[in-house]
Amino acid sequence: MTTGKIKLFEVERGSESFLATPEPRQADISRASRRSLGLNLQKSLDVLDAAVGTPGSSVLRSIRKRDVRRSTFTPKYRRSDVSRFGDSLLASSMTTDLVTMKIDDSLLEPTAKMSGSFQDMVSSNVTMLLDADPAIAESNDLYRDFHQAIRDRPAEHEIFGLLDACIQIVSERVQFLQSIVQKAARGQPKFQRILSSLNHLVLEQNTWELIRTLYFDRLQSNLASDSDTEMDVGLSGNFVSDKEIVDDLFKREASTRQNQLVIDWLELCAAQQFASKYEQVEFFSDNAVAWENTLMQLHQKGKVSLNHERPLVTEMDPDAPIRQNKPLADLDKEDEARLLNHVFTHLRAGQLIEAEDLCVKCGQAWRAATLEGWRLYHDPNYNQSDRDEVEGNVCRDVWKDVCWKMSQDERIHTCEKAIYALLSGNLKALLPACVTWEDWLWAHYRVMVDARSEQEVRTTTNSTRPQQQLPSIYWEKKLTPEMIFQELQASPLQSVREQALLPYYVIQKCIILNDADSLAQEMSAWISDRERRPPQQLVRFMAHLVLFLRTTGLETKEEIGVSILEAYVQDLIEADHKDLVAFYVSLLPQELQVHWYAKFLEAVRVREDRETCLALAHEVGLDVQLITKTVVENIRSRHVGVMQDGLDAATSEEDRLKIEAIDWLVFDESQRAETIRQANAVTRTFLAIKKHAAAREVFHKVPSDSVSIIIRQTELETGATDLSAEDDNAIREFLCLQAYLDAQDSFNDWFQHFHHNKPTAPSPLEGATFTDQVAYEHRASQYEDERQRWVQSIKLQTRATVDRLYNVLLFTEGWMVDQRTEENSDASRHLQMELLRQLCLPFVACLLHTVLHSTSQYRECLQLADVIASEQHQLYKIFKKEELQKLLENMRESSVALLDQGTDTLGYEPLR
Repeated sequence: MTTGKIKLFEVERGSESFLATPEPRQADISRASRRSLGLNLQKSLDVLDAAVGTPGSSVLRSIRKRDVRRSTFTPKYRRSDVSRFGDSLLASSMTTDLVTMKIDDSLLEPTAKMSGSFQDMVSSNVTMLLDADPAIAESNDLYRDFHQAIRDRPAEHEIFGLLDACIQIVSERVQFLQSIVQKAARGQPKFQRILSSLNHLVLEQNTWELIRTLYFDRLQSNLASDSDTEMDVGLSGNFVSDKEIVDDLFKREASTRQNQLVIDWLELCAAQQFASKYEQVEFFSDNAVAWENTLMQLHQKGKVSLNHERPLVTEMDPDAPIRQNKPLADLDKEDEARLLNHVFTHLRAGQLIEAEDLCVKCGQAWRAATLEGWRLYHDPNYNQSDRDEVEGNVCRDVWKDVCWKMSQDERIHTCEKAIYALLSGNLKALLPACVTWEDWLWAHYRVMVDARSEQEVRTTTNSTRPQQQLPSIYWEKKLTPEMIFQELQASPLQSVREQALLPYYVIQKCIILNDADSLAQEMSAWISDRERRPPQQLVRFMAHLVLFLRTTGLETKEEIGVSILEAYVQDLIEADHKDLVAFYVSLLPQELQVHWYAKFLEAVRVREDRETCLALAHEVGLDVQLITKTVVENIRSRHVGVMQDGLDAATSEEDRLKIEAIDWLVFDESQRAETIRQANAVTRTFLAIKKHAAAREVFHKVPSDSVSIIIRQTELETGATDLSAEDDNAIREFLCLQAYLDAQDSFNDWFQHFHHNKPTAPSPLEGATFTDQVAYEHRASQYEDERQRWVQSIKLQTRATVDRLYNVLLFTEGWMVDQRTEENSDASRHLQMELLRQLCLPFVACLLHTVLHSTSQYRECLQLADVIASEQHQLYKIFKKEELQKLLENMRESSVALLDQGTDTLGYEPLR
């Protein structure tokens, strides 16, 4: 330091001896030479890696994992945190619930210990895992694990246990993917996808930890406020130390305490990254001697001729380079920059003890002493009889002023300025060492909390010693959380501005500001963006965040939360997670439950899967009957098609889906009435476009005992067998359609038998031999027998077909006509039934005439005209003019045939 020089090593000018100089190394090889050898060895290892295809990069070879010190994420702070203003900002008098929240160490260690078998599996199967795309596999597991975590902790009081489970789940995935990334060659085709998935999960893990940290404190504070219980935060004793003042501030002022929690969280995230990425500075030094190369060159000055001799510092105290304006040896300058960078990184991670230990290991114990000056002064002996150790810096105000001045000195390294800017609250000097959004947020919050604590100390202390005044700029800028995020969005660093717009950072900002409205609006905007829809894993996170806010009563805009849950349900449907959809659908409003689960079931075609999906729906309390009804209605309302020429059109794949949809209604006997209604609706559609084969398949889906089951259920419910008007009309319609299909089937059988099964008479022989003549007579005899059998079967088939066709024409009270009036009648159904009457009855009459005329029952053909013209049935009203004209033409042909037979035109009397 420039003031109060501490000369640990001093060189007398003109003398070859050094005071307190350690014994020089005995090795013949200088450190520079050894470093050169080390670099060559490293290059050789790199070449070997490239030759044999070692999965990991050479840098990872030298990483030594460090355990991240556990943070309780409460104001009960750890001793090693540089961000703290006292060893314990919350004393034991604070409520137990607020200070005893535990965090599993495994959640905080990204390099948590894995079992040996797991490590071996990862090491030996990296290529196989990459081929299987572990990013996708892990994502699929996340869906199920989050679902199970919610199912295991349904109660409101278990909400923070649920957050712990979420963090544990994501942490395990991060651990797994980190193992893959570290061992996989960068050229693998799926490597970037795995790395992207890893980065996403790290951000998600950090966000869950932030949610748990802040909302635990906020909810506890709200509970304490609601119960009108205030903590005893008064200061007692004749002498109040700086540490006690700051402890009281954090107990009393929730906003400052929560600002400190944000700092804790940011430092924890940095500690996790530091533990998994940084090499140790000690690897570049083997002796606890500062500036050993400069020391060696000064020691050898005058003894050995140095070809590259240049002016170096002549004294070895910490201030020598600045005071003399002379440099250190080049290797020492590199080591100094590396050390300062790692010290700042430790401080960024809240690891003050580690930073001090590192300084001592590298021979700079004086620098560790400068870091120790931040501690708040506390002498417990003023207020107790037992003698305890005094802690902290009694002249911390002077030390802080010196740190501020050092952070303003342009002659020292940027990281060193940032270190002392951090300790003194100099934001301007701290920001140049910050490169990410998290770094900038941490720097601003550190300065904000530092200024608030310093203000409290100076206004509350009862010390009689005058306080060293800090620069006016320290007090001029009053930071607030809202102002901080505005500054981050306007940062001169483009990378920080871009990161500020990323979804996870936006979510973290809203959580820190406790702005649930903005959080909902932001997430709604992402979900509504059809062109750039959020990744599925982000949608999963947002959905579970909505559930957390809903459980804790912090959800402000329910419709937005519902839209996010809808998006997640849609992702689950698209990803074919059949076992998860029902649960998340049950979290939606009633009408949306029916809509989304029906939409999901439309794509389920395997019978076993259908049964499973319905069982899951029952389990979570969905309205299964309404859902299955909606499924059938949705499927049958798809493209209907156009009427085909001919008697029967082919069944398409779309038709097959409509037929199979009826299966959704037959699983539950209580839905048999609905089964019949939906089967009737599908059949009407098929008959309208002359797809009789498809209509017959629909009827085959309806169990044969359906009518009796409906009657039995009605009797159980009402005590009588009288059906409701709706059920009665549905059953009647079902019987009408069945009669029509039976008639159609009978006609097809008759047509096949009449035109294609008629025996063929053998051809007569001319000039045949006796043997051929005998064979011919035998064939003729066989033909005659077959013809007689055919004639008898045709008579029977004709009688059956005529009866079934007449069953349609003369159906009791009219075919496809309701006999009872319903309270809420379906107008579209009545219209379809009327159209089917106009389409099918003339067609049946035409088929009936064809059968009668083809079997020479001409008189019966003319009797058909009486039936149609009858006022009892009034079938003539259904016929169009051209249809009646065609039917009359057919009747004329039958009359002509009667005349040919020698009877009158009606077939009653023979002609004279």
